[in-house]
Amino acid sequence: MKKTVYLLIGLGFFTSCSAHRSTVSNHLAKQNNRDVQRDNRSTNDGYTPLTSVQYIDKYKSIAIQEMNAFGIPASITIAQGLYESGAGNSELARVANNHFGVKAGLSWNGRVYYKDDDNRNDAFRVYNSVEESFRDHSNFLKKKNYAALFQLDLTDYKGWARGLKRAGYATNPQYPEIIIGIIEKYNLQQYDQPAVTNQLAQQEVSAPAPTIQNNPAPPAQSKPAPADTVAQTASAGSKTYTVKQGDTLYSISKRFALSVDDLKALNSLTDNGIKIGQVLVVSK
Repeated sequence: MKKTVYLLIGLGFFTSCSAHRSTVSNHLAKQNNRDVQRDNRSTNDGYTPLTSVQYIDKYKSIAIQEMNAFGIPASITIAQGLYESGAGNSELARVANNHFGVKAGLSWNGRVYYKDDDNRNDAFRVYNSVEESFRDHSNFLKKKNYAALFQLDLTDYKGWARGLKRAGYATNPQYPEIIIGIIEKYNLQQYDQPAVTNQLAQQEVSAPAPTIQNNPAPPAQSKPAPADTVAQTASAGSKTYTVKQGDTLYSISKRFALSVDDLKALNSLTDNGIKIGQVLVVSK
């Protein structure tokens, strides 16, 4: 009987040690966090909290770059970052550049920052820059369990938000509605256009409705217009469209039921760059 008791005590002790072997003590966690805070002090001295609008204006260009590189809607990335980081004001965002609350995991070999979450002193990833955090978020969504999301249209932000929940990204049952609500409140869906231009990334208002002109008379000019400002003169009977702020070749082609290649061919364009005021032929 005594042997049995001793065996159970020993087994219990071993199990307890194994369960806590990966747990970091409060002392080590605090020491580690102080080191991270010290190394990142320059970005936190005189820190001024961001509003949601300021967060969007500051980081939307990064989200657009990630969309063009990975095919993840910019609206989804911006909304998730804004929500997870508290508009960039959370401790993880300010100290660790971690805008999506990504934990270290077994595959992570970089620095970590400890915070109580599901467990005491959970380890979160530390990034050298916000750009690294956004890129890691993109790579994270390339895992197999999120593969179905990339079958959705890039402008289907509602499908993406609901698909993230189904794939296990978040446990909050209201997560899709939260993300959709943020997107619609700040009109983030305006950034969900393939190969969206830097011009759209810089604007602060939604693009106005398109204007169609039928055979407009060319403006009087004392000098020829620069080649990069006005498209090739439209032939008789064709329709033209004047580029407005926020337009992209993709968005214009969608409006007039053309492919991007057709639109480029009609206007002798060699790349996707367009400018405000440029006149494009939009019918064959």
